[in-house]
Amino acid sequence: MAEVPYDSLLLVSFGGPEKREDVVPFLENVLRGRPVPRERMLEVAEHYYHFGGQSPINNQNRELMRALEAELGGALPVYWGNRNWHPFLAETLREMAAHGRRRALAFVTSAFSSYSGCRQYLEDIERARAEVGADAPAVERLRAFYNHPLFVATVSERVKAAFVQIPEERRAAAHLVFTAHSIPVAMAETSDYVRQIEEAASLLAASLGRDDYHIVYQSRSGAPGQPWLGPDIVEALGTLHGAKDVVVMPIGFVSDHMEVLYDLDTEARAAAEGMGLNFVRAETPGTHPTFVSMIVELIRERTDGWERRAVGRYGPAPDVCRADCCPGPQRVHPPSTRR
Repeated sequence: MAEVPYDSLLLVSFGGPEKREDVVPFLENVLRGRPVPRERMLEVAEHYYHFGGQSPINNQNRELMRALEAELGGALPVYWGNRNWHPFLAETLREMAAHGRRRALAFVTSAFSSYSGCRQYLEDIERARAEVGADAPAVERLRAFYNHPLFVATVSERVKAAFVQIPEERRAAAHLVFTAHSIPVAMAETSDYVRQIEEAASLLAASLGRDDYHIVYQSRSGAPGQPWLGPDIVEALGTLHGAKDVVVMPIGFVSDHMEVLYDLDTEARAAAEGMGLNFVRAETPGTHPTFVSMIVELIRERTDGWERRAVGRYGPAPDVCRADCCPGPQRVHPPSTRR
């Protein structure tokens, strides 16, 4: 039997609240089944209330959908489903089934491989397909893209634009900091997350002509006694003695999640200012035309046999993850909740 051609693109993301009344139900979805004290959940809720109860992620996904639809020119209809808030994946897969979609490619809004950024989304998709039933379309994920030349080019452009905000005579001395979401060390040890972040940072620094940069982590959310990746960004800023300027590139995020707006633009910026540091945060890829072109190129690899491009030492990531890749963690910590 001939294989059914791909007939749609599914944008898969974390989801986020869109008004104040959504915040607590959203956080309850994120934390379902986890032994997280309610007072901790309400503490995180305050981060959302600081922005009127709205995470930026849903609107940014809508913008990305529109950009992809324009770039694809109708070749594949674009759908969007979330892990933790409307439109939920099961809702979207029902819609796709009603439209007769049978085989979709999925773009997951995470450049790096870890349980929470890769395998958990695959599990979410399969759970949603089971909920929809026999009519649910098959869904195949597009590969990880941390070392795709167009991803590197996009982030490089964002960093260059950030450096322009620093007085020219101080740019050479400004520190460059790449930050990614911290995860438990135990989770990092069973995935390629750290290796991929280090490779992406190295590629970006080379593209910018800089050999001095820092890799830090942010948004730790685990129990105090559990080791997570570090150093934390605020701690790292405190070690930049004598520095006047710092450019922070949230390399671990493809759009401005709550971790970017609150943990960086609010908390880290305030800490930097308290240290006398000029804090400049580079934009995330978002809907940068080069980033959108990268997604289309990943699609064309699968639909039209385009070359699988990658730069650096490791080559392109596989289309299908290894069976033992990014295993699920033992649930002794709360997951991140701020998207």
